[in-house]
Formats: sequence, C-alpha cells, structure tokens
Amino acid sequence: MGDEIATQAASLRTAAEERPMKLPINRRVDERHHAVTEDGLSVWYTIQLSPHSRIQEAIFERRDRMPSDEECNRWLALLIVGADATEAPGMPGSTTRRFEAFERSPEPEAPLA
Repeated sequence: MGDEIATQAASLRTAAEERPMKLPINRRVDERHHAVTEDGLSVWYTIQLSPHSRIQEAIFERRDRMPSDEECNRWLALLIVGADATEAPGMPGSTTRRFEAFERSPEPEAPLA
C-alpha cells in the first residue's frame, strides 16, 4: 500500500508541476490531478499560481466517511513539499477534507508604506 501511495503521489505531483493553474481560475480540475486508491479514497492535488504566491492544495474524499488523519497525513507528506499544509474549514457532516499550503513571494509586491 505504501508503494502504491508513493507512486500515485508522484504522478499527481508531476501532473500539477507540469500544468499549474493560473489564478484567478475556474476551479475545474484536470483528471490528471486526481487519483483513487483501491479502498476508495479520492485524492486531488493541484498547484495554483498567482503573481505573488504559489498554492499547493490537496483534497481527500470518501463516499462513506470522513478520511482519517492517518490516511491524509500519509498523502500530505508525499504531496505538499516546502511548506506546511493547513486544513481548511469544512462543512459539518462532509466526507471531504481540504488542505492548503501558501508560499508567498514578496519580490513582485509593492513596498509597504
């Protein structure tokens, strides 16, 4: 199972690096950024770019229950690199969890007055 996750995570990272989404965007995600494990966990991984930041986003979803911390953390360790992922608030009763990591580049920003 660990090798399968590593292989799928590498594939998702490659697809996201090759085709990052430019912000602002229509939130349609290319299917190359989506994987489904044998036990039914859906995983989406995207990289979104704006003039001032890079956002890595991982979404985990199950049909029958909320994905566990353990299964999300295994994937996050392989997908989100160079930044700390923060879980976004979700709807009560949701079977989806979303994690984001923001990387800001202050160089193109205007100086603070």
